[in-house]
Amino acid sequence: MSNDAGIIAGAVLFVLLFLYILWPEKHVAVQRQKTRLDFLEEQKDQIYTNLRDLNFEYQQGKYPLEDYTVQRSILEHEASAVLAEMDELQELDRAIETARA
Repeated sequence: MSNDAGIIAGAVLFVLLFLYILWPEKHVAVQRQKTRLDFLEEQKDQIYTNLRDLNFEYQQGKYPLEDYTVQRSILEHEASAVLAEMDELQELDRAIETARA
């Protein structure tokens, strides 16, 4: 009889722990919604990382000069487009803030 009681107690404890871990909370920590500016900042960081890696690999002799210049040009163009859009969004944010004041 005590063996059955132990199995039942273990099963109840397992179910309670399972529910405790997976039960949704009423006040879940709310994450801030990503803005377009946040996305562009991440994209800019990734492009800079790619440029750094490209320069390193070129210096190590893994890329011929022609491929390096083409890839560098593409990445620099992407970076300039991202930075231009970031500037536009920041200017728009500033204009909105001054209009509110």
